[in-house]
Amino acid sequence: CRFGFHQMFPPFPPAKYLPEILNGRYSVEERSVLQLICNDKHLQDSPYALNEIAILKRDSSSMISIRTAINGAYLNTYQADGLVIATPTGSTAYSLSVGGPIIVPHSNTIAITPVAPHSLNVRPIVIRDDWEITLDVESRSHNFLVAIDGRSETCKETTQLTIRRADYSVKVVKRFNHIFFDTLRSKMMWGADGRR
Repeated sequence: CRFGFHQMFPPFPPAKYLPEILNGRYSVEERSVLQLICNDKHLQDSPYALNEIAILKRDSSSMISIRTAINGAYLNTYQADGLVIATPTGSTAYSLSVGGPIIVPHSNTIAITPVAPHSLNVRPIVIRDDWEITLDVESRSHNFLVAIDGRSETCKETTQLTIRRADYSVKVVKRFNHIFFDTLRSKMMWGADGRR
């Protein structure tokens, strides 16, 4: 997460929060994880993402074409620099920086956000996280990048990618009185007067 939305406790001083932990004054939240399925052996080693899976052009010369289907039904062919598929946890990271929506934790959704799309009509879309996304990528350079939580590998354009919710979740420890919307207002500086 780019802005520290999911930080358990403020970083300093850690000893200040130890009594809260020892007295059980914390809560545990479950966060969904994405799984990438493909036949590329480099991506099979660690195919899981807590934040996002991004499909990106490899060179600076031209955009890529990403044919996207949801549960086998055609959605769109994105002509763009890339596509970011983000969990609610990752919605405040890379996805947010390319214009994606902020997703509330526990909403059981995934955001699909294009990176610098060729058409202004193309917008992010939010879908259920138990739906399966299939991607077929074409590129003038005949390859593209797949970034799983920032770790990227080059793929050939014949590689078909399937993204779905993993069969496990990650548990995150939070302060007992943590409220997501308080953190959101603080980190995004909503309500702050920029004229001062």
